[in-house]
Amino acid sequence: MPKKYQFQLPFDVEVEKYVRKTYPEIRNYRTISKSLDARGAPKGKKPVYHYILDALINPEDTFPDPEKCPALKPLEKKPIIIGAGPGGLFCAVRLAEYGIPSIVIERGDEASKRMLHIAKFWRYGELDPETNVCYGEGGAGLFSDGKLITRIKSDLVQYVMEKFVQFGAPPETAYVSNPHLGSNKIRTIITQISNWLRAQGTDLRYNTKVEELLIQDDKVIGVKLSNGESLYSDHVILATGHSAQDLYQHLIEKKIAMKAKDFAIGVRVEHPRKYIDQLQHGKFCEAPEMGSARYRLSWHDKWTDHGVYSFCMCPGGYVLSSGTEKEGIVVNGMSNFARNSPWSNAALVVSVKAEKDLSDKDLMAGLRFQHDIEKKAFDLSKKYATGRELPAMTIKEFMTGKLDDRPLPKTSSPSGIFKADIRQIFPQFILDHLKKGLEEFNKDLPGFIYEDGLLIAPETRTSAPLTILRDKETLLSLSHKGLYPCGEGAGYAGGITSAAVDGVKCAMSILKLENLL
Repeated sequence: MPKKYQFQLPFDVEVEKYVRKTYPEIRNYRTISKSLDARGAPKGKKPVYHYILDALINPEDTFPDPEKCPALKPLEKKPIIIGAGPGGLFCAVRLAEYGIPSIVIERGDEASKRMLHIAKFWRYGELDPETNVCYGEGGAGLFSDGKLITRIKSDLVQYVMEKFVQFGAPPETAYVSNPHLGSNKIRTIITQISNWLRAQGTDLRYNTKVEELLIQDDKVIGVKLSNGESLYSDHVILATGHSAQDLYQHLIEKKIAMKAKDFAIGVRVEHPRKYIDQLQHGKFCEAPEMGSARYRLSWHDKWTDHGVYSFCMCPGGYVLSSGTEKEGIVVNGMSNFARNSPWSNAALVVSVKAEKDLSDKDLMAGLRFQHDIEKKAFDLSKKYATGRELPAMTIKEFMTGKLDDRPLPKTSSPSGIFKADIRQIFPQFILDHLKKGLEEFNKDLPGFIYEDGLLIAPETRTSAPLTILRDKETLLSLSHKGLYPCGEGAGYAGGITSAAVDGVKCAMSILKLENLL
C-alpha cells in the first residue's frame, strides 16, 4: 500500500531533489496535494508550499488502478441533456463511460467557433443572442478564466480533475490547490471532451434551442426543438446555466417546482497586476515561481445580514463584456493560462436577499432585478458612448461620490470603458455595502483602495436567482418525474467544478433508477 508523506518547502525549492535527498526509501511517488501559503509574504516571511505525497516503499507496493466502469447496454431512449456547459458535458461523459450514449442539445455554437461570434461583440457591439460569452459549448466558464476552484466537499471533485487531465489539462491540475486552466486552454479541453463523446456515440447538437419541455401526467417525456423536431426520453437533464432567462419563464408556465433564492450583484474591480502582486507577495513578487497573485476578500454586515465578497478573481486577466441581451450590459472576468496581462481583476459583489431586498415576491423578481440593472448600464453607455463600452469610475471617485476631471486609467477590457457615475445603476443598499466592504477590504489588504483602481459595472450573473427544486436522493424534480435540474442554472453549483460534479451525480442517479448499478 502507498504511504503518505506530508511536509512543507520554501516556494523556490525543487520537490524532486528534496524527496530524493530526504526520503531515500521512496521508490516512486505521486503528488496528492500542493498548496501555497504566502500569508506572511507582505511582512517578509518566505512563502512555502504544503505537499502531500503518496509514496511506494516496498517492492510489492503499487498505486491503485484507475476506476474501470462496467460496460452497460444503451438505454432504449437516449437521455436528453439540455446544455453543453460543464454540468451537461460531464453528465454525458459519465454516462458514456458506462456505455450509455446521450443526446446533448446546445443553443449556441461549438467551443472552437464561439470566439468568432464573441470577437464581433467585443469589437463592434454585434451581439449574437444565441452564441455569446454565456451561451455555447463550454458554458459561461469557457470565457471566465477556466478556474477549477471549488469549496464543495465531494469525492467526485478528484474524478473531475483527473478527467480534465485526461482531456489535456496539465498534470498538476489533479493535485494543485486552486487549479487554473485559463480560458485559452479550457477551450481546447472542451473540444477534446466533445470529440471523445462523439466517438462514444453521443449525439451533440449545436445551434439548437429547446423551445418546450414535453409533459404528460406530470412527467417530462421529451423536448420540442427550435427546428420543430420532438425528441423523447425517460430522462431529461436540465443543465442550461444561470443566464437562460427565457427558459425560466417557460418552466414557470409549465409549473415546474421552483423557489426564489439569494444571489449577488456588484462590480468588477481592476488593479495593475504588479500592484496586486506587490500587496500580496511583498519582496517575493518578482520571483517567477510565485506567478500572479490572487486574493479572496469577504466581510459580513451583522446588522443588515448582507455579505460583501470578492468572487472569480482573475490574476493577470481581462474584464469582459458578457451580456446576453442587446440592450443590457454585464461584466465578467477571465485570464489565460499564463496569467500575464498587465491587470488583475475580481468581482466585488453584495448579497441580495430574495425575501428582504426584492419588492416583488414572484419567481421572476430576481431576474427582473438583474435585468433592470443591466438595462440601466446599457442606457448609460448609449448616452455617453456607443452602447458597447462599459461604464467605469475609479475607486477614489466611488468612495468620494463624485467624478473628477482626470481620464480613466487604461483597462484590460476589449470592449473599452467610459467614465460614468456607476452609482446611478445600482440600488442604494448595494452602494452602501460596496463602499463599506471596500473600507473593510482595505484593512485586510492595505492599499486595496488604490487611487487608479477601476470599478467597472455591472456584475450581475454571479449565480441564478432561482432554485429548481429536486429530490435530495434521486435528483429528480419535485414536481415532474423524468426531469433532473442540474448545475448552476438550477441552483446546485457555483462554478466549473461544482457544475461538473453535479452533472456526474445526475448521470449516476439515472443509472441507479434504471437499476443498472
